[in-house]
Amino acid sequence: MSVTTDTNTILAGLAEVLEEVAGTPADKVVREAGFEADLDIDSLTMVEVVVACEEKYGVRIPDSALEGLRTVGDAVDYIAGAAA
Repeated sequence: MSVTTDTNTILAGLAEVLEEVAGTPADKVVREAGFEADLDIDSLTMVEVVVACEEKYGVRIPDSALEGLRTVGDAVDYIAGAAA
C-alpha cells in the first residue's frame, strides 16, 4: 500500500478521522487548531485518533510522540515524516 506524504491529503484524512472518532466538524480541522484547546479532544479521544491514524496511514505513533502533537499541523507533519 502506498501511503501519501502530501500534507494537504493527510490534513483531509485527519479531518475525516476526527469527524468519525470525535464528531469534530471537518471545517474546524485546520493546521493551526489545537487538539485540546480548539477541538476539545481529550487524552482518551486522542488515543483513539492516533490508533485510527496508525491504521489509515500505516505508521506507528508511539506514546512518547503524543505529547508533541498539540496541533493538527503537528500531527500532519508527524504522519508525513513517518510515512516518508
